[in-house]
Amino acid sequence: MALPNKPVGELKAVRDPEVVEKEVDILIVGGGMAACGTAFEVKKWLKDGQSVLLCDKAAMERSGAVAQGLSAINTYVGENAPEDYVRMVRNDLMGLVREDLIFDLGCHVDDSVHLFEEWGLPVWKKTEDGKNLDGKKGQKMGTLKSGAKPVRTGKWQIMINGESYKRIVAEAAKLALGDDNIIERCFIVELLLDAKVPNQIAGAVGFSVRENIVYIIKCKTMMVACGGAVNIYQPRSVGEGKGRAWYPVWNAGSTYTMCMKVGAELTMMENRFTPARFKDGYGPVGAWFLLFKAKTLNGLGENFAASDAAKAELEKYAPYGTAAITPTCLRNHLMLFEMKEGRGPIMMDTVTALATLGETMDKKELKHLESEAWEDFLDMTCGQANLWCAQDCEPEKKNSEVMPTEPYLLGSHSGCCGLWTSGPDLDWVPDAYKIKAANGKIYNRMTTVNGLFTSGDGVGGSGHKFSSGSHAEGRIAAKQMVRYATDFADFTPTLKQSNQELVDMIYQPVRTFLDHCDYTTAIDINPNYVKPNGMMYRLMKATHEYGAGTATFYQTTSKSLEVVMDLLATMREDCPKMAAGDLHELMRCWEIEHRIWTVEAHLRHIQYRKETRYPGFYYQADYPGQDDENWFCFVNSKFDPEKKEWDVFKKDYIKIIPD
Repeated sequence: MALPNKPVGELKAVRDPEVVEKEVDILIVGGGMAACGTAFEVKKWLKDGQSVLLCDKAAMERSGAVAQGLSAINTYVGENAPEDYVRMVRNDLMGLVREDLIFDLGCHVDDSVHLFEEWGLPVWKKTEDGKNLDGKKGQKMGTLKSGAKPVRTGKWQIMINGESYKRIVAEAAKLALGDDNIIERCFIVELLLDAKVPNQIAGAVGFSVRENIVYIIKCKTMMVACGGAVNIYQPRSVGEGKGRAWYPVWNAGSTYTMCMKVGAELTMMENRFTPARFKDGYGPVGAWFLLFKAKTLNGLGENFAASDAAKAELEKYAPYGTAAITPTCLRNHLMLFEMKEGRGPIMMDTVTALATLGETMDKKELKHLESEAWEDFLDMTCGQANLWCAQDCEPEKKNSEVMPTEPYLLGSHSGCCGLWTSGPDLDWVPDAYKIKAANGKIYNRMTTVNGLFTSGDGVGGSGHKFSSGSHAEGRIAAKQMVRYATDFADFTPTLKQSNQELVDMIYQPVRTFLDHCDYTTAIDINPNYVKPNGMMYRLMKATHEYGAGTATFYQTTSKSLEVVMDLLATMREDCPKMAAGDLHELMRCWEIEHRIWTVEAHLRHIQYRKETRYPGFYYQADYPGQDDENWFCFVNSKFDPEKKEWDVFKKDYIKIIPD
């Protein structure tokens, strides 16, 4: 059920919304790549009489991290071995990963890429004489599935013309599922446990962001794949550029918050991704590094990453720092090291990169490549291309500054925080990595809550899936969810809460506003409530200054963490006083609620891990350097929904793939 874009002005919220109840076997929450993978695959396995529903906060065509488009697929195994894929991810994430999940994904991800091409996604191809063919020209070389060679920009990445990437994938998902089984513009905000069966998912509740409707949905099993968390730290670009984040600004940590609040176990929430991006525009630098072979220079014009000082610094973090490919966090660390030593700013040497390519290309080929450099950002981060235009900057003539951004939380990119899920039920997977459901069976990608699955950014300990891997993981989970719903066909979900209790909870910010909005003449200044925008700034300021944000060069201390945890507790107390005068503000209220919970989990994990495992992403000043003797393990946590208490603990890492 697609709803139109907003009319001019915001849609006013009413005190008593309409209530719509639904009951299905399988509920999919989210509309990004992982959810689309689940939606596409689930219809293949559904048994007669089984029902499915997908709820997406946005519109599926432009939902999730690939919303604007993408110029590369970052995970395509191809001629490589899945074992090498595991080794790459393990090294990049400083040794601690769920190798069972990564290997499982590596065996399936290519099939999703082949489907994308089948659905119409143009993939760049190599000619026999080494030329690159993009767009329709690439199709002349055949398909990847038939043996055509893609244009690699690294060992695992392939180039695409991806301005319509998400539209193509969403279309396939929608056709498979059917419009009657989709509710767009529906923000699911709370998961619901069963009233009779302990630790069993039973449903979810949310609301329309276009109509005054509350949705109460019962289900036997559920997929939650709502992306990572953005705007939890103060961006480097503030004011006009506040929303110019690299990852989708609407990702509010909903995956983590909703699942943790019903008792699902989290893992590696201390791991965050602090990407290096073109300063102010937030344009990704990957294509310049990989496709154009550009180098970074310090303020003195030196290629600092190749210096003896850099090599000595990396040796401190062996074996990861001395590996052939330097981990993402350590590349950041080297940049920060240069800036702290007064040798900044860090510049991307785009001029030399394009000039060098021009030595082996004719003018036509070079011009085409320059166009691709611009298109790369028009596909992904339009603001970067706009910034270059505004500054009269031509990358082939003028270098651009590179800077680490504010931190993000995610599990599908170069980070690995998320939920602890079951691995596949195969002999080579350690029992410690398998989660048994109430019937004693193993269901791949199920969380520690029975019937609750996740994929993409939601799966912890398994980074570097990116768009293709998230889609493939959603498909893996889809088959398992049908199996679960079939095994528990006799289960009838029963909710603990009444419909009225759920409506009162969802629409509390609206009622708070309507009860007090006439108290003052300035509608946003009122002693009886706070608007979500104000709460957002409070959260960002706290994490920015005490939670290892850009204000402190990503450094925190035990005392700083105590301060920020106190600030979070105060924010939690104030959340019931948030007010929403329209549906957009109601959405913002629930987003900030989700963000505060997610940040709390993140910082509790940093507090618990007494080492600095990811230098360049964050630094524990009290505990510098790696401590493999005591901390070569996962850090997991569980929030008890009954006792309202946290438990943070260690979990053993098990090596499966040899070096």
